[in-house]
Amino acid sequence: MTQTTLRRDALLAALVSALPIGFVKSAAASPLDPSQTIIRKPGELQWKSNPAFPERSVDNCLLAGDPTKAGLYYTLIRWWPGFMSAPHHYGTDRYCVVVSGTWWCNSGADFDPAACVPVAAGSFVHRVAGTPHYDGVIRGHPEPAVIAICGIGPVNLAVVDPSRPLVRRV
Repeated sequence: MTQTTLRRDALLAALVSALPIGFVKSAAASPLDPSQTIIRKPGELQWKSNPAFPERSVDNCLLAGDPTKAGLYYTLIRWWPGFMSAPHHYGTDRYCVVVSGTWWCNSGADFDPAACVPVAAGSFVHRVAGTPHYDGVIRGHPEPAVIAICGIGPVNLAVVDPSRPLVRRV
């Protein structure tokens, strides 16, 4: 190749690589349509505690649908340190992602918080319908765990031993 050919090829390469930049500068994106893309920032989420549970034990933030009704639901659960659920099961599968903190999980009808497995943020947990399990955040852990849960309702929660409370201090 000659010097002239190399210079011409370098010039063409520079012009072609600059094309997308030129298009970006002249293109205008449409603005976000809040009726099509609905955003709720963390401060706008409505967390609710259940008055039947101990104070600052577990909170719920329903995002879409309703786990007690037919159809798809999506919710956030926040477990505070020192509280766990009693062994229970659901009538439908639940798909869970740990959003923050560490969630402590176990399966089975017996209740032994010391046997729970720590599940770190970013992990996925599939709760199989009809199988007993329990979860929460062990005492002494520094932060609550937030879990995103999706499934098909109604979930039909059933506690293994209804004579004992669903949420327990551990």
